[in-house]
Amino acid sequence: MTKEEPDLDTLNRRMDGAVEVLRKELQGLRTGRASASLLEPIMVPAYGSELPLNQVGTISVPEPRMLTVQVWDRGMVKAVEKAIRTAPLGLNPSVDGQLIRVPLPELSQERRNDLVKVAHKYAEQARVAVRNVRRDGMDELKKLEKDGHISADDVAIWADEIQALTDRHVQTINQLLESKEKDITTV
Repeated sequence: MTKEEPDLDTLNRRMDGAVEVLRKELQGLRTGRASASLLEPIMVPAYGSELPLNQVGTISVPEPRMLTVQVWDRGMVKAVEKAIRTAPLGLNPSVDGQLIRVPLPELSQERRNDLVKVAHKYAEQARVAVRNVRRDGMDELKKLEKDGHISADDVAIWADEIQALTDRHVQTINQLLESKEKDITTV
């Protein structure tokens, strides 16, 4: 009987990926200060596919409450404006040639609450992704046991390892959410 082990490194890398996606999504939620990362997750229909906004123009922060997007291709200006307007960020861009100005309005308490809800939704998606990776790891354990590569005792030990990995990543997700929630609700 050969002894095989589940690949914890791959599981850890996949869980880290879910946490990184959450970090990027949370950066896109505004906290009252202008940040170029606010517009980065916005996808623009361009050239027959969906491209991130930063691949069709330059995002800059000329003032604390203003973002600008210098669109490289004149034909993409309308698509970029529409993508910013329809994103769930509550922004109202104005076009000036190939430059799109995006003023950031003061956050009302209602808007802050909406942003907190969006942050919670992002965090839950990340938790689900981490749990799916855990499920894949557990399935791999069951398969190794069924094929006779590891014993039932080893399955219990590895299952605890996978659960500890999952718990660590969920705790990181919760900390990121808590930090972002504090950023959003601080006036």
